[in-house]
Amino acid sequence: MRSRSAKAATALVVLALAGGVLAPAAAAPHPSVGGGSSGVWRVDGYGTVLSIADGRLQEYETTAVSCLEGAVARRTAPDTYRTDDGAVLTVRTAPTVGMLRPTGSLHVAGSSGDRRLRRIAELPAACERPTPDDPVTPLDDPVTTFDVFWQSLEENYPFFAAKGMDWHARRDLYRPKVHAGTTRAELFALFSNMVAPLNDAHVAVVDGRNRFYRARPGTPELGAALDAKVKDHIVRHDLGGRPLTEFANGRISYADLPGGRGYLRISGFAGYHGRDSSYAAQLAELDKALDAVLTAERTASLRGLIIDLRINGGGSDALGVHLAGRLTDTPYVAYRKRTRYTPPQPVPVVPAASVPRYAGPVAVLTARTTFSAGETFTQALMDRPGRTVRIGESTQGVFSDVMERALPNGMEVWLPNEEFLTRSGRTFDGAGIPPHVSVPVFTEEEFAEHRDSAFDTAVAVLR
Repeated sequence: MRSRSAKAATALVVLALAGGVLAPAAAAPHPSVGGGSSGVWRVDGYGTVLSIADGRLQEYETTAVSCLEGAVARRTAPDTYRTDDGAVLTVRTAPTVGMLRPTGSLHVAGSSGDRRLRRIAELPAACERPTPDDPVTPLDDPVTTFDVFWQSLEENYPFFAAKGMDWHARRDLYRPKVHAGTTRAELFALFSNMVAPLNDAHVAVVDGRNRFYRARPGTPELGAALDAKVKDHIVRHDLGGRPLTEFANGRISYADLPGGRGYLRISGFAGYHGRDSSYAAQLAELDKALDAVLTAERTASLRGLIIDLRINGGGSDALGVHLAGRLTDTPYVAYRKRTRYTPPQPVPVVPAASVPRYAGPVAVLTARTTFSAGETFTQALMDRPGRTVRIGESTQGVFSDVMERALPNGMEVWLPNEEFLTRSGRTFDGAGIPPHVSVPVFTEEEFAEHRDSAFDTAVAVLR
């Protein structure tokens, strides 16, 4: 829905560069039969309500002070719905047992895990009338828009304490500045100032083409120019002039290295197909690349694999989990996901069937320019059976799917609402996943002196 599996805020970064295995739902729902999914459903932990009837799914974005219509999806197959912008949703419902209220699950293609559904008797009262309650106040009143903006983050953003921000104090400081005459541009600037100290690349204020977001301080700006510079540096220094073989619209590339090692570069988990942005098309292109790289002959002879995620703008978590299934012979849990209102849900890595797999030593190269799905893939390798070493810098520190929330005046706020947990319950939001071995990554000195310390360290580690 409006919470994009392809990490919408980080998609700002992905677009600058460009162009699975599903976890079971908590209620273990079974496919619905006939009209079993019809009715009104609350999506636990995502601040949304779904109304399903006559093959049409209508989303409502709710807070304690508002209800706004969200995306519309139409049924394309049993249990399957598609939004106008191409998101594919799967709704499954469980049979009613005794007096228990019906439950179900929602899966958004490209996202890892499922979202739990609970049937409710009817739409919340706020959804049956305009926001706000007072019919005299215009829907796009700046104060009303401020209240929905503040409340959306208040109810869903999990990291205020970790970021050291008193969100209530921000409201007390900024709300008196908003009045009926506040212009749209002034409101955009005010909202941007409110969230800027979070330094969270998954938090964005959006008004048409105007978009504000801020990454961690010191993060280079991703784009085609940096990607080309890095790729040229790798080919010249690391590969001795040998070219990379490119796949998936240039987002995946590979080269064999001396000594039976391999080098796999992934600059994103999206944008693999030049014309089709659907998850199915991305998955097909990923499999084509992996079939060409991880052949039976190569997987049998590889002594070590370097996976370079140092320039990675993110994308689909499910693609990362799918790739992890090519790198293990043993099932394990990639990570656990939760919201502030839902228990942790394990996301499994299942060894890929009927294709060659590589389960040997892996060196993962990361940097602060490893964003989002690049980070969840890194996390998915942390408990990978076998030897996996992380080299470089800490990742950016943004993991969650991005919840896109409309505001009453037509602006939007994008925010994360999920935590990705390790086996011990730790999260890496904000600080990022640290490397085992810290070395400089693409500094001016590294470029000037024709060095790539992270790559050289990985080669040494895999000897």
